[in-house]
Amino acid sequence: MKRILLVLCAACGDSSHPEMPDAPGSSTQPDAPTQHESLNSVTNVVVIYAENRGFDNIYGTFPGANGIPASPMPQLDRDGSTLPKLPQTWGGVTASGFSPAITQAQSDNLPNAPFSLESTYTGFNNSTITRDLYHRFFENQMQLDGGKNDLFAGWADSGGLVMGHYDGSTMALWTLAQQFVLADNFFMGAFGGSFLNHQYLICACAPEYPNADTAAAHPTIAVLDQGYELARGSASPPSAIDGAPTYVLSGAIAPKAYFGDNTFRAVNTMQPPYQPSANAPAASDTTKLYADLTRPNTLPPQTARTIGDEMNDHHVTWAWYSGAWTSTTTIATGNRMFPPTTVPGSAPNFQFHHQPFNYYTEFDPQTGAAARTAHLKDYTDLMSDITAGTLPQVAFYKPEGDLNQHPGYASLAAGDQHIADVVHALQASPQYAHMIIVITYDENGGWWDHVAPPKGDLLGPSSRIPAIIISPYAKHGFVDHTPYDTASIQRLLNKRFNLTPLPGLTARDTALSGHGEAPMGDLTNALQFP
Repeated sequence: MKRILLVLCAACGDSSHPEMPDAPGSSTQPDAPTQHESLNSVTNVVVIYAENRGFDNIYGTFPGANGIPASPMPQLDRDGSTLPKLPQTWGGVTASGFSPAITQAQSDNLPNAPFSLESTYTGFNNSTITRDLYHRFFENQMQLDGGKNDLFAGWADSGGLVMGHYDGSTMALWTLAQQFVLADNFFMGAFGGSFLNHQYLICACAPEYPNADTAAAHPTIAVLDQGYELARGSASPPSAIDGAPTYVLSGAIAPKAYFGDNTFRAVNTMQPPYQPSANAPAASDTTKLYADLTRPNTLPPQTARTIGDEMNDHHVTWAWYSGAWTSTTTIATGNRMFPPTTVPGSAPNFQFHHQPFNYYTEFDPQTGAAARTAHLKDYTDLMSDITAGTLPQVAFYKPEGDLNQHPGYASLAAGDQHIADVVHALQASPQYAHMIIVITYDENGGWWDHVAPPKGDLLGPSSRIPAIIISPYAKHGFVDHTPYDTASIQRLLNKRFNLTPLPGLTARDTALSGHGEAPMGDLTNALQFP
């Protein structure tokens, strides 16, 4: 059986855009498809899902792309006035315990504009690990300010750092984008952070928390002022120049009335109900296979339909590969507590909320043991399958923490080299001739981007994120301007394998149409067939 490999990254398309030449020193391009090949010739899709980078943050100077404008709109303060300068980066530019140490004081007096991190700070490069930035559901919408994108610095907990960008031209992935397709109109599917966008990737939905207001676990429910704006705390600084904002409660759950379906839904990070989870088992759990459901941030098991269910029903083989999955799931000492997820000066090797299928009843450790074995696998399994030419038809890959490019604990450089190495292994695979690789990010990580997201539904879409499409069928040296979002990956799978679209995709298209926006693309504009 032929297979398709899809590596996720921000992608979009416009067939009228002029092609760029291959980068100097680029690898040999694959043979062109034969005249009889079409999308049905694609046999493998692999999704590589990196972390927390906006498009302008890395690709804002990419030739031919919609990059950082010469005179972007200035950032506003919380009262609507123009900031006289960027706020300091609260707590310092670099993450605690990492070198070089760039202090909060060193970040003062930057002009109110995007700025180059390498040019601004001595010793800064793609290996430097910055502090983390806010990337939460309501805060993200407040920063977007209805698409003006002018309150990123105003509402950030990291101050002016949100306006920083990198010289991406030194990266291996930049070179691959020059050779193949860079999508510069690819948006994160949902507002906010990694947890919700991983869920959107597989279910195009926000998870439910039934009866959150009366649940014994007392999950945190956000307190809103109006619309999507969080109620500010009484001690919150009135100006962004004076400090980061504070709120009455920026909870994990949206208020019951928020989505209009009389349902509580989780929008910020919650832990899986199944191990591995950051929440230990309850004392009464002799199996040690479950997270303690009495903890306020443990999400109850989910029953919504996912893209995995669709693929199973249509006999499409698939797997979710994760870095450090095996080493994490085999920890069984004591009360089955796992190592801390953050240690100053080091990176975590595993993030529990980056494993979206581990929230669903199909993957219950006891009743779903067979499904876990079949579909939840390790990075070492990925590399073995690549080499042997035994990848399933659809493969998702989540790099481990130190290799996923997440601010706060991972560098761009390490993840860039790792992902490029995986791509090169895929290109050497016997399955590559009929493969699509899509590389993308779960969300923007709080970084500013100048492009307004399309107006959709109450979940999103949100800020632009990078996406690269690599394939023998990919256009060469092409910048794709087609509107895409995270669920465009589902759309590609649906089109290729005749899957039934999940309800969230239909809802997104209906909402986009209601705002006069085009529907999200299915990534095929990045491809060419005879």
